[in-house]
Amino acid sequence: MAPFPRSGATTERRPQGPARRGVLRPGTARLATTALGAALVLGCVSGPAASQAGGHPANGRQDGRHVLVFSKTAGFRHDSIPEGITAIRELGATGGFAVDATEDANAFTPGNLRKYDAVVFLSTTGDVLGPAQQRAFERYIRDGGSYVGVHAAADTEYDWEFYGGLAGAYFRSHPAVQSATVDVEDRAHPATSGLERAWNRTDEWYDYRTNPRERARVLASLDESSYTGGTMGEDHPIAWCQEYRGGRSFYTGGGHTKESFAEPAFRSHLLGGIRWAIGDAQADCRPENGYRPLYDGTSLEGWRQAGPGSFEADADGTLTSSGGMGLLWYAAQDFGAYSLKLDWRMSSESGDDNSGVFVGFPPSDDPWSAVDRGYEIQIDATDTPDRTTGSVYGFQSADLAARDRALNPPGEWNTYEIRVEGERLRIWLNGVRINDFTNTDPARSLRDGHIGIQNHGAGDRVSFRDIRIKELPAATATGH
Repeated sequence: MAPFPRSGATTERRPQGPARRGVLRPGTARLATTALGAALVLGCVSGPAASQAGGHPANGRQDGRHVLVFSKTAGFRHDSIPEGITAIRELGATGGFAVDATEDANAFTPGNLRKYDAVVFLSTTGDVLGPAQQRAFERYIRDGGSYVGVHAAADTEYDWEFYGGLAGAYFRSHPAVQSATVDVEDRAHPATSGLERAWNRTDEWYDYRTNPRERARVLASLDESSYTGGTMGEDHPIAWCQEYRGGRSFYTGGGHTKESFAEPAFRSHLLGGIRWAIGDAQADCRPENGYRPLYDGTSLEGWRQAGPGSFEADADGTLTSSGGMGLLWYAAQDFGAYSLKLDWRMSSESGDDNSGVFVGFPPSDDPWSAVDRGYEIQIDATDTPDRTTGSVYGFQSADLAARDRALNPPGEWNTYEIRVEGERLRIWLNGVRINDFTNTDPARSLRDGHIGIQNHGAGDRVSFRDIRIKELPAATATGH
């Protein structure tokens, strides 16, 4: 988002916006090529590439997404498996991916697996793959394939170390089927972004032998006080995602009952997990620990509005810019070395919604203080390279090739990590590093300053939620 126009200034509006997964809409190719060149000159660093459109990245097909549902059982067999297959087929019909289903482990060959963008282990149990089939699946994941585990997928292949790491945790026990409260922790991932913070539903709630939180991004956890028989205590993950040895992995503990697959919220949850797995949506699935909320949806204590306009808070804890131009800034504390994370969403279909995140500015109720003494991390994806999403506004473009792969389209949530250490400012979009900037201006020192989010103008509707921070040891603030 551009800084606040001074009196008499205007903000250029471009008719085009970014398309899904970095495929540019007509009229943007020349801009993107120029921007990428600028990014390379500036030395920006990209993260791992997302899956390419049109099938598993190893096969180069351009005939759409394909998902394999595997439901072989060598132990307990869930009677909900047919309903699960039907539900995934229906989700594919509306979600734009084809679905094959099998219980034949002979489908696990390198050539056959290459057809699929993701393999769903639907309540599999026991040892379901032989050694050659396991090797083929490991190769598939290492080549960029994806895994989706549903419910008893965690009760599978206990002696296969690779699978245990891929699934994230193994099943230990469960109480009777009953209602429980699921605490939604990640509200940007497509599997959970549409859910309420407290998701009340009935299922068979698994306890796991280990907690995956240190190696995976926990999306949702169970409130054990809301049901009886849980044994994991205050930290009981029930859904998570991770990048694993070259591929993607999403797991949900739900799906024991037939009714689960007719439940709209659970179907949305499952669809979001599959969309992320096949590369149709992006999210930050790195582990997240040690952050504290600056705005968690319940209170703006410590925040102040500078300048005109405001942010409107809804019942879901989402802040949306209104009017302008001003800045909502966190006045309660300044920060030196830190990792700031927040989720944001553009509203207009064009992607031409203006806003940004400001860092490193001195305390002031004049929003121009942030413009003149700090740095803005831009959100508007339709401007010039040094003024578009992921840029340090006016100073350095993002790596636009990496940015376009990581960026979700308007209407979907994105996650920024903005990490400040000394005079070094790094930016991750949905887990992909897209900018690496070093400040050399003494008047804009990043070593001590405030943070804020911009409300740019009456026509700009940008939403934020779950603003959280982790302060880093001062010893790491080297600026290199």
